[in-house]
Amino acid sequence: MKVAEFIRPESVVVDLAAKSKSRVLQIMSAKASEALGIEERPVLQALVDREKLGSTGIGEGIAIPHTRVAGVVHPFGMLARLSKAIDFEAVDDIPVDIVFLLLIPGESRKDHLNALACVARQLRSHEVLKKIRSATSADELYAAVVLQADSPE
Repeated sequence: MKVAEFIRPESVVVDLAAKSKSRVLQIMSAKASEALGIEERPVLQALVDREKLGSTGIGEGIAIPHTRVAGVVHPFGMLARLSKAIDFEAVDDIPVDIVFLLLIPGESRKDHLNALACVARQLRSHEVLKKIRSATSADELYAAVVLQADSPE
């Protein structure tokens, strides 16, 4: 599975302004719901419920909020670089400035794990993180995560 299979250029946000984890989840839920043509409330609730199990802040300023949602047909990703790092209750207590939202079809377990592993693998790359943090446009941000991901190793 490749990142390009579940994220599109229009699903990338540069300098998202939000002062809290809950606000980031609200904004990204609204954008994802609009892009997918589904109701926002179940998306936000599923993300909030997932965060109650433990923060999706994986460290090094990165969070990957993810959940299964009824009505989602294919894995859907959205990448946001925040305008200012926020507390996300990450495992290393470092404020988060990169958020990759991942929504998976409600009944799919295999897609969930494959997509999550794919995103985590990309965001572990210091080269990718450097490009994400230095991007000046949505196109550059998209290219940082997708083109790097799809190039041969």
